[in-house]
Amino acid sequence: MTGSVIRKTPKELHEQRARLIASTGLSEKVLRERGEAFQLYPEHMKVWETVQGIDYLLDGAEGDR
Repeated sequence: MTGSVIRKTPKELHEQRARLIASTGLSEKVLRERGEAFQLYPEHMKVWETVQGIDYLLDGAEGDR
């Protein structure tokens, strides 16, 4: 069994991140505040967790420059 790797550029990750946040209907600030306080609907919490993962990837990718 072989694994698969999905590769995205930092630009693509920024775009995906923006689309995810927009899909919640919340501002990034409100999403962050509610996420940190565990006050999100389950579908919004999944978005918040994904945004955090993207931020982690971007920190690593942008630190390599």
